[in-house]
Amino acid sequence: MRLRDALLKKLTRKELAHLKAAFDTVGSIAILEIPPELEKKEKLIAKALLDLHRNIKTVVKKGGAHEGELRLRTVEHLAGEKTTTTVHKESGCELALDIEKVYFSVRLGTERLRIAKLIAQDEDVLVMFSGCAPYPCVLSKNSPAKHIVGVELNEEGHAFAKENITRNKITNVTLILGDVRKVVPAQKKRFDRVLMPLPKSAEDFLDVALCATKTGGFIHFYDFLHEEGIPAAAIEKIDLACRKRKRPYRIISWTRCGSNAPRQWRICVDVQVL
Repeated sequence: MRLRDALLKKLTRKELAHLKAAFDTVGSIAILEIPPELEKKEKLIAKALLDLHRNIKTVVKKGGAHEGELRLRTVEHLAGEKTTTTVHKESGCELALDIEKVYFSVRLGTERLRIAKLIAQDEDVLVMFSGCAPYPCVLSKNSPAKHIVGVELNEEGHAFAKENITRNKITNVTLILGDVRKVVPAQKKRFDRVLMPLPKSAEDFLDVALCATKTGGFIHFYDFLHEEGIPAAAIEKIDLACRKRKRPYRIISWTRCGSNAPRQWRICVDVQVL
């Protein structure tokens, strides 16, 4: 039974028209979006969702958009166990995290696996803004990468990342706490593949990514764009950074990998540095 069906006799027709039945599930936590028109019925909606899904133990609602340098957001508890910590399973990995203290997008699960399938034997991979290590873990478990370096500024995210590397018995990942702008140049190393999974303001770090990419290597650049600017606006940012660094490039492909608002999409542009 769907959530809307479960609420047919509990909400009016007008209230049902405002219901956003889609929700994200991170581990055992369901994250609802409750419009203002349904705030008085939010606990009833949450209880119905909890009753529908045995795997869900906690229901929360979004407290706002992701904000700040670390892209965090608060949530408000509605039903079930009162916790923000969970273990999410994805592509053969277990990822422990706190949904309020770590940026994590369950909607990037397919994208993480897509990148894993692109990696060739013995590649050295850099994951900028690696968070609780979803990319490092999924790439390690699902690709022939030789070594993966993850760099994260958020101390909470880094702590969960270390836990997740141990939890998944991974041996080819190195995690570094710090600002990518300082940490990556200090490595004095170039990588076969650089991932930039920071949709907001990732272009500010393209110069760092270019300096860290081998000739012939690849950059995966993520951006949030209105659909009218896809993919041209992202390619313009890449072109500007490459011209400044005098690094020739070619666009391999681009893909949509989720949305955060009507007609607003997260995209990834795959770039080869020549």
